[in-house]
Amino acid sequence: MAETLGSMIDKLSIKSIREFHIKKMANSKKGAFSKEQLMQKLKILKNQKKALISEIEQFIVLAHQQKLVLKDEKLKLYNKPSTMNKIGKITTIAKGIEALTTKNFELWRLEDEARREDVDLSYIGKVKKKIDVANQQRNDLMDKLDEILEKAVAAAHQAKNKTR
Repeated sequence: MAETLGSMIDKLSIKSIREFHIKKMANSKKGAFSKEQLMQKLKILKNQKKALISEIEQFIVLAHQQKLVLKDEKLKLYNKPSTMNKIGKITTIAKGIEALTTKNFELWRLEDEARREDVDLSYIGKVKKKIDVANQQRNDLMDKLDEILEKAVAAAHQAKNKTR
């Protein structure tokens, strides 16, 4: 699958959440990793984020030049159609980024909940169902970001062609 703005923003959001948690772990006295190991992971992560931000910026330039495909809808078929497109009204890239980041924080929390060992499997099953719905919304948000960018690029080119 080709990278799209939505998929790259999703990756950046997850890397930012991971950075938050690594910093939190580094400030904690308990944990499986030493502070030095966490600082090394943080350094790697910061380099990954820097490269991804550069890739996003290059993508936007190429999108404006109409040199790449802007949408690549996810075709996941394991969720009920009734759970799809339940993301509210997202009309700008900024609102889409905010919603996607919030959804990724929710997924991170749910995944942590699903890893609990102090609860029975029926509880984990209920959490898994919530993860499925949240993942569908995450995919819908990535698609929405791609759709908003596609419309913005088309409108910009249409306006440019009218002035010629």
